[in-house]
Amino acid sequence: MGNVSLAKQQAQAALALSNGRDVQAFSATALALGGDSAHATRLARDLGRRFPENTIVQSNYLPTIHAAILIWGGNAGKAIEVLAAAAPYELGSIVETLNFVLYPVFLRGEAYLAAKQGTPAAAEFQKILDHPGVVRSEPIGALVRLELGRAYALSGDTGKAKSAYMDFLALWKDADPDLPILKEAKAEYVKLRL
Repeated sequence: MGNVSLAKQQAQAALALSNGRDVQAFSATALALGGDSAHATRLARDLGRRFPENTIVQSNYLPTIHAAILIWGGNAGKAIEVLAAAAPYELGSIVETLNFVLYPVFLRGEAYLAAKQGTPAAAEFQKILDHPGVVRSEPIGALVRLELGRAYALSGDTGKAKSAYMDFLALWKDADPDLPILKEAKAEYVKLRL
């Protein structure tokens, strides 16, 4: 819960500094994933109004925001549908969108996980690993390894799941041991080994 609260605070702080297109989209997604769907919806509506013909907004940012709202709200199936609009653009990037280009892929994987569909979730997460030049230093580049492990575990491929968890834990070996996501990953990995 503390991480969600922190993400909301950081999104609010970013919005206080700028209402620029990218800041607004990133903040709306963070707010949606943090459970503030009303605020995220308002920001998405404003983005759509301000940038009705902008391909990045219409085909990446808005589907991503709406999917985040839907996933948090428990509607994974609808999130997968909404993200279909981003599919033709998700592996294309330009400098200004580089930091957000694979988030539709990541959220589609999350939606498949939420829908208990491990195999398609793994395929989405693997897309991210297959494009390190697009991911660069984005947090999802490391986090996707954990999610890939979860997807493989869900689909029953314990060997691949263990390998993905080990990759994640190796990347995070120097992280703060009290991070909830790290604690979850370690506990899940121990269960896989039993």
